[in-house]
Amino acid sequence: MTSASALTREPIPSTTPYADRYVGVSKGQFVLNGRNIRFGGANNYYLHQKSHYAIDALLSDAAAMGLSVIRAWAFADGISPMYAALQPRPYVYNEAAFDSLDYAVWKAGQLGIRLVLVLTNNWKDYGGMQQYVSWFLHSNAAIDHDKFYTNREIVECYKAYAQHVIQRRNRYTGLAYNQDPTIMTFELANEPRNRSDPSGATILAWVEEMSAWFKSLAPRQLVAIGDEGFYGRETSRDYPYSNYEGNHWEPLLAVPHVDYGTVHLYPAAWGETPSGRRRVDPVAWGTTWITDHLRDGKRIGKPVVIEEFGLQVNAHDGIATERARTAGYAAWTDAVQAHGGAGDQFWLLASRVGSGSYYPDYDGFTMFWDNRASNKTNEAAHVLSTHAKHMSGRA
Repeated sequence: MTSASALTREPIPSTTPYADRYVGVSKGQFVLNGRNIRFGGANNYYLHQKSHYAIDALLSDAAAMGLSVIRAWAFADGISPMYAALQPRPYVYNEAAFDSLDYAVWKAGQLGIRLVLVLTNNWKDYGGMQQYVSWFLHSNAAIDHDKFYTNREIVECYKAYAQHVIQRRNRYTGLAYNQDPTIMTFELANEPRNRSDPSGATILAWVEEMSAWFKSLAPRQLVAIGDEGFYGRETSRDYPYSNYEGNHWEPLLAVPHVDYGTVHLYPAAWGETPSGRRRVDPVAWGTTWITDHLRDGKRIGKPVVIEEFGLQVNAHDGIATERARTAGYAAWTDAVQAHGGAGDQFWLLASRVGSGSYYPDYDGFTMFWDNRASNKTNEAAHVLSTHAKHMSGRA
């Protein structure tokens, strides 16, 4: 369990379809080999923890759907019975536990799928920011969460972990992560928030430091924040547009080493429903949220990805049936396509994890390409598949 040595294994000969071609950014667009590209993709948070069988199943389904990019977790902090820790203690890295992530990177490359790798989490799942606070401040109190961004011991430990991941050599490809074009993006965090500073200055300073650090370690790959797109407007009473979470999306996107903007979309969780305080249609509200960000991204001059979005079937929240959810996803992805979005990634794609078993739908957002996974129709998955093929020009 040290950072000094990785398990040795003869690399599997690579047949990666895009060889040494890295995705870049130019004039507000993703570019590859001198041409603009767009994508439809998905999220999956368990690839770094599962068997090769489960990784093969998930990524093969993604390829069958025509998905170009998968966003995945590349962290697991602290000792827990719930997961295999990649960083069980500060500055200690469990190389055996990196096997699944290494294999996922190799497998994605073979299938022509790019990866966005996220390096920590605002939430407690897989440790995340709260684990760093617990390590260095000996506190599990939510009130101390925001010290993750300012405590120098925490900052340096997180930077060291990022360096270990970005520069580590993959046992299956023989390449360091920062030498592998399969990894399109290194992302600072999943949904970073800082309620203790509604001005946005604290998050902005952290993003400036960390994005420069990431770019210094991986100059050929993209850097993104992983934030939700909260606008940070002091006078707004509409939660996602307000400064409640301490994020100001436009200044964050303008940071020089941030290559593209990230936007998340969960109307029900944010109170944007017929039963909420503002009594709005969640799909219509979400379409406006998308078009607002795409408009402002164009003004700033950077690509924008709607990198998480989800609707649950819940009549109380305005989505009464699977058909209504499918229609909502169609409206949102149509808006991305029509208004120049660089890409989108639905939450969540899952698949088989064992012989005859499928990953559970824990949160009500999960999509399966193979509809034997549940009694539900997979009409929404087919809509998302068709959209992804249109975005990449393969329809």
